[in-house]
Amino acid sequence: MNLIGAVDRNWAIGKDNKLLVSIPNDMKLFRELTLNKIIVTGRKTMDTFQNGKPLMNRINIVLSENKQLDIKDAKVVNSIEQLFEVLEELYKEGYTSEDVFVIGGESVYRQLEKYCDQAYVTKIDFEYDSDSYFPNLDEKKDWNLIEHSDEQTYFDLDYSFLKYKRV
Repeated sequence: MNLIGAVDRNWAIGKDNKLLVSIPNDMKLFRELTLNKIIVTGRKTMDTFQNGKPLMNRINIVLSENKQLDIKDAKVVNSIEQLFEVLEELYKEGYTSEDVFVIGGESVYRQLEKYCDQAYVTKIDFEYDSDSYFPNLDEKKDWNLIEHSDEQTYFDLDYSFLKYKRV
């Protein structure tokens, strides 16, 4: 499984259930990596999607404690065990764990990080006022930075695409 997210200098990902910033090249990379794949998200992150609807051309799995939650065109699971049961069924259809992208929010990242082997991180060279965070992979001994793109600029923001691998 993979983690994917955009973070600031402090590994922040959002404030008040909103992204810190929207960078077109980051959104493009997200689309390229997750299109026709499986995404795992929390309900609050799902709520941030356009009209609160699942992302098109992906299998959307929502991890939520709310047992009454029902989202059209998404699979809702209430535990890590249920998530893996759904994933096992999808693996039988030809998907692999490499096709699974954990897209947030903070609680979902924290719960699933230990099951992930790769992470795609857009690192923004700025500090935002924030209230939610991605796991700081630079501080974790079991993650290595294996790719670092050239620095790119969007208006006055500098950012890089990073890829981490679990050792």
